[in-house]
Amino acid sequence: MSKILVAYFSASGVTAKAAKNLAEAAGAELFEIRPAQPYTQADLDWHDENSRSSVEMRDASARPEIAEKVADMGKYDVIFLGFPIWWYVAPHIINTFLESYELSGKKIVLFATSGGSGFGKTIEELKQSCPGAAVTEGKLLNGSPGREELKAFAAKYSK
Repeated sequence: MSKILVAYFSASGVTAKAAKNLAEAAGAELFEIRPAQPYTQADLDWHDENSRSSVEMRDASARPEIAEKVADMGKYDVIFLGFPIWWYVAPHIINTFLESYELSGKKIVLFATSGGSGFGKTIEELKQSCPGAAVTEGKLLNGSPGREELKAFAAKYSK
């Protein structure tokens, strides 16, 4: 049986709720990807081209520092990686997270929350941050998926 981690970044709490429900349904450990410098509401104002999130997302090389790392990433076979969709891709803190570990041979299953867009070019961009890992587009977990739906989702990718 695979050892599973659900790691997530959540700016507003929506992705956190989805991640917690998924971890519970999958019997997985849970890890929150937190920025070393927390985002304020002003930082997240995507209408402001000078907000922190807007500036970071315009710079493909931006790698916001994370507050802490997973203690023993080596023990996990499958990582469900969740985030909100920003500008049609994952926030760059997800690249920071992936680039912080040796992930060769691991299965990384993406899940996201979004106000309306899909994964866009997320997979292509994230694959560059974890060479040797198998990155798979999982699904959008908008709304409140039920426990059985989450169990089926986890089971599909954790074999």
